[in-house]
Amino acid sequence: MRIKPREQILGVWRSLLTACYQDGTWVWGGRNGSNSISDAEQLLCLLYPATEIDGFGLERPDEIAVDIREVLSPLGDNGLRIGERVVWLLEQYIDRHTDPDPDSGAGLPSFAAGSYLSSSDGVDPTPAQRALDVVDSYSMSLTLCLAALKFLRGFSGPVAELAVGRRIKLAVELGPRIERLDALINVRLTAAMVGLVRSFVVNTVSPKSDAGRTMLSMLNQTGGSTDAVVHAVQQRLERVRIRLRNDATLSQVEGVDLDSSDMLFECGWSWAIVRKAAPIDFVDMPLADQPGHAIARPYLHFTVVALDGINDLTSVRTRELDLLNSQQRRLAEALQLRWDLAQRYWAAVARFGTGRWPLEDIPWRTSDGEESDYFSLIVSAVLMQDLLNREANDDDLDRAATIFDELARRGRIIRRFTADDPARIMHTPGVSLRLLGSEELDGPLLLWTVSDYATVLLKRTLQAARLSGTIETRDQLMALAQATMDHLDLRAFREGPATGLWDDPSRIFGGSETQLPSWYLTERVVECMVTAARMYREPPLRAPTSVTRAMELLTEAEHLLNREMLELSETDTSPSRTALALAEQRLERARKLIDERPGTAVSLASQALMELDELAYARFDATRSV
Repeated sequence: MRIKPREQILGVWRSLLTACYQDGTWVWGGRNGSNSISDAEQLLCLLYPATEIDGFGLERPDEIAVDIREVLSPLGDNGLRIGERVVWLLEQYIDRHTDPDPDSGAGLPSFAAGSYLSSSDGVDPTPAQRALDVVDSYSMSLTLCLAALKFLRGFSGPVAELAVGRRIKLAVELGPRIERLDALINVRLTAAMVGLVRSFVVNTVSPKSDAGRTMLSMLNQTGGSTDAVVHAVQQRLERVRIRLRNDATLSQVEGVDLDSSDMLFECGWSWAIVRKAAPIDFVDMPLADQPGHAIARPYLHFTVVALDGINDLTSVRTRELDLLNSQQRRLAEALQLRWDLAQRYWAAVARFGTGRWPLEDIPWRTSDGEESDYFSLIVSAVLMQDLLNREANDDDLDRAATIFDELARRGRIIRRFTADDPARIMHTPGVSLRLLGSEELDGPLLLWTVSDYATVLLKRTLQAARLSGTIETRDQLMALAQATMDHLDLRAFREGPATGLWDDPSRIFGGSETQLPSWYLTERVVECMVTAARMYREPPLRAPTSVTRAMELLTEAEHLLNREMLELSETDTSPSRTALALAEQRLERARKLIDERPGTAVSLASQALMELDELAYARFDATRSV
């Protein structure tokens, strides 16, 4: 299935409004009910493309594209009304997920995971457990708040212009609403950043411990001695260890030994604020010093989720719009440091050694001894994100392409499912992660279930294709991306109120059917479409042979053009003069494109050569007739 970001995103928007906007009321919640994460995912299906892809913007009422205006017409019959409805949706979200402060009476952002949490023994989580935050809560809110601020800052200008002299009543009413909403979203953004800072953790282990031996079993791909591997790991990660020891002071927990050179370590994000996480003294809100419950060990899934959210925070677009205040910039610097160190750590671990990469030894085994193809996919995602921010070489991308292909096979993305196939669980109901520490709240051990195997594979495959400088590798990656999109398309609803949304796993895996959409998966499909749109914005690959061929054709065509021009007088107005002028235009265009789009240059030069040959033959034929 060809990936068509504009068409597919507009299809999601159309289905979103059909499913959620009924008689002027917005229907929150989906398959897993309503919570701060699901509701943010629901809004991001609309706001993320609108603020990340040029041409999809909603902040300039008079500049909304015709097809977008038509799709969003249920929200309003003009751009100003559509923008007002987006403001209205954001107001609802903030009101739904803000708790009153019993002391001050002011609102406090709520990041409760609620209905997304389940238990390991079937016992319902307690109310206190339902109210727990998780890293997904912080990361998704961070992305939503940034998207909301991008929209509001862009929308406020046109609204102010329309409100001058009270020309448009709606614009006059919108001004104060936007100002209030902007302030509330900034509070939520700050809180989300605080939560992410305090959820970062460094875990040190002895090479002789169970965790240490498990880590070494992945890193030692050549059968070397334990001492030699430990020494090589220490050397490879020395810079990361030094920076963690010297710079990452915020949210450092007790019991971390980065001074001992004989200790192994890992870093990343736990599932929530970790036990004994240090408070953040320059932020005045409860989340800055409230105790945490999460075990002080990184989880691969939550690390990637945090990295993706922080990537939105540190993007060029965010910096250009100057969205952050001074306090947020300080937090952003702390998150940028952790983002950089976590990516460097996991990218180095994934490619450690001189032979086979540990990442190529599928499935990946975490330090607690659990292993899954999903973990291999997540480590691949971290590696790809790291390569996006540094110079990637063709060898890295060629090997990554092979890994993605293998993971697609093992995940049955490009292979059919068999009866009782163990790969089924990665898609439905998903891989369950034990949230160690959650049982401290007098309840069962909680589980976090992730079922985004296909969307993670698609997004990272598209990112790899964007980076690839080899035509063969890019073609291989794009073929895999299209096959993964085929898989996801089969899981989209074909009938019912959620038609055009995700996820209907019964269409592939069998089992009971469902009618409610999963905003968890739908939002991640939208992310993939945004990633594809970014890739399509990049210049196409240039094959050296195409450049050479274009130059050869251009040289020949220009020579023939100059010869034909010798045969015409300045006063000649015959069709031949018109044909030569057209050929000259084609060749000028071809010369301008020869470096960036040599294939197009070849086509233009070929057309010019055909036109010049027709003129030459016509003249020859006329001479022969005489």
